[in-house]
Amino acid sequence: MDTLYIVFYLVIGLVLLVGGAEGLIRGGSSLALSFGVSPLIIGLTLVAFGTSSPELVVSIKAAVEGNADISLGNVIGSNIANIGLILGIAVLIQPVAVRLQIVKKEIPIMIGFTLLFFVVLLLINVINIFIGIFFLLLLLIYTSYGIYISRKEEKSVSAEEMHVGKRLNTWLALLLALGGLAFLAFGADLFLKGAVELAKRMGVSDIVIGLTIVAVGTSLPELFTTVYAAIKKEADIALGNVVGSNIFNILGIIGVASVVNPIQTSSIKLIDLSMMLIFSIAVFVVSKTGLKIQRTEGIILLSVYLAYVYYLIIITN
Repeated sequence: MDTLYIVFYLVIGLVLLVGGAEGLIRGGSSLALSFGVSPLIIGLTLVAFGTSSPELVVSIKAAVEGNADISLGNVIGSNIANIGLILGIAVLIQPVAVRLQIVKKEIPIMIGFTLLFFVVLLLINVINIFIGIFFLLLLLIYTSYGIYISRKEEKSVSAEEMHVGKRLNTWLALLLALGGLAFLAFGADLFLKGAVELAKRMGVSDIVIGLTIVAVGTSLPELFTTVYAAIKKEADIALGNVVGSNIFNILGIIGVASVVNPIQTSSIKLIDLSMMLIFSIAVFVVSKTGLKIQRTEGIILLSVYLAYVYYLIIITN
């Protein structure tokens, strides 16, 4: 494949992924207004799942084409990037206030699912369809319970709180959501072609490409959403997006990808799993200190992430 085509696939693919995620979020959020769920739940579910759609589409595409290393590396790398890179940058721009509910319930749940994923990858050589279905059931229970609790509190949620400006016409919102999904599918196809070819050119393994380029590329919607929410001082959306995305990546993406095609786990290394778990615990630590994530803590998160990427690309290759 010519170099110009590689650049074209990567750039156009990313543009379509980001645009598709934006359409899905705006359309989906507008449709969700009628349910009256809280901004925190919107951040943890709808926004988080919407911004994780690129990871989902890329991972399914990789699984179908037999590139399980990219599928697995994409999830682990995205979870690391969501905290180290995305939350780190967001906090540098604007320190994020943390609600007690997130510290007491949502972040521990994320750590619990991350630990479960960690153990599964250490003990099992193949994530098969049965494990995938189990993960999807856990995601369904988690999401349903969150929405149930939110509706039970009967809090009024405005369009401004959900970052959609105003409620869109139902058909327009539906068109935006479906159009976003189409952009995501096409963009993921282009981006994956470029990423795989780039891996071959650089002599870098699929798992490293998945952990870095693909992971960061598909995490751009999370980056834009989290930074925007932090600037607007909407901490519930900012932190909820990161926590919810990490949960969805593990349960939703790995669940669906393994149902499509069993995922071999032998290529993943202990250091990658350890970094994913360490970053998850780090969110709890920095959130609990004064219920605010400060710029200094953001610098630490970002620095550790950059050191990890340097290790992957420079030292291991």
